[in-house]
Amino acid sequence: MSFSGEAVFRAVEAPLFWLGALTAAWLSLCTVYRLLSGFRVWVLGNGRLLSPAKLGKWAVVTGATDGIGKAYAEELARKGFAIVLISRSQEKLDDVSKAIASKCGVETKTIQADFSAVDIYSKIEGGLTGLEIGVLGKTAGGAEASSLFTSFIDTLVNINITSVCQVTPACLAVFRKKGAILNISSASGMYPVPLLTVYSASKAFVDFFSRGLQAEYKNKGIIIQSVLPFFVATKLSKIRRATLDKPSPERYVASQLNTVGLQTQTNGYLPHAIMGWVTTALLPAKILNSHVMGMGLSQRARYLKKQKQG
Repeated sequence: MSFSGEAVFRAVEAPLFWLGALTAAWLSLCTVYRLLSGFRVWVLGNGRLLSPAKLGKWAVVTGATDGIGKAYAEELARKGFAIVLISRSQEKLDDVSKAIASKCGVETKTIQADFSAVDIYSKIEGGLTGLEIGVLGKTAGGAEASSLFTSFIDTLVNINITSVCQVTPACLAVFRKKGAILNISSASGMYPVPLLTVYSASKAFVDFFSRGLQAEYKNKGIIIQSVLPFFVATKLSKIRRATLDKPSPERYVASQLNTVGLQTQTNGYLPHAIMGWVTTALLPAKILNSHVMGMGLSQRARYLKKQKQG
């Protein structure tokens, strides 16, 4: 028994039609859902969630004297939180503390601590005892030299990994049923970054640690968010001039805080979210790794040239 091409086509025509229709409907629904979700996050936001009345009187910010950390402290103070500032320089802590208290009219408290050390956590826990803490912004971080293994590995691990594992539980222990923890990871934790391998891996740890804890605490009134920014115009990034894709710390933080409670994992800023989607969803891993490696080699060459000239 034989079948003509026309008979075969007629036999599969209806199933193929419905398969195509269902596929188109599914893709349309996914697109509409993504657009609505994006509108909810990036246009409407969730800024009203972060208030002392809803979460607790105090916000704790580490790395609070420069860059993103300082911007978090200032923005949370504007929202009415009393601020615990934690950083390694007492002189800078005093300056930022006075400025925030004067400008925002909120109570402040400072704890001097160098997160490259490991004997600081009893001091931090003692400083937080008795406070009604509603928000933790864990922003202190460190970078590494452009080589695979460096003398800074212990310091890098202490700052980017150990501190997160120590400070996060300390705040969880004193939260009163509600609270928000914002662990600042990095876009470099979304995929491997050659020549900054330890830094990239440590930031990936922060991301996985935060998302795992959020799964544990999602039904307990606690928000734990992994924040993965691309470049922000800070002293650490050595970017002096803010642009659309490299915002000022103040602009980045104002945008990121609006995503709290809406995204467990966030790039925090719409242009960064688009960059994150392009680099992880569209670009093949081999092409991305090759591109990042090329950028790293270029940066290393510029660094070595400056060293020779200096």
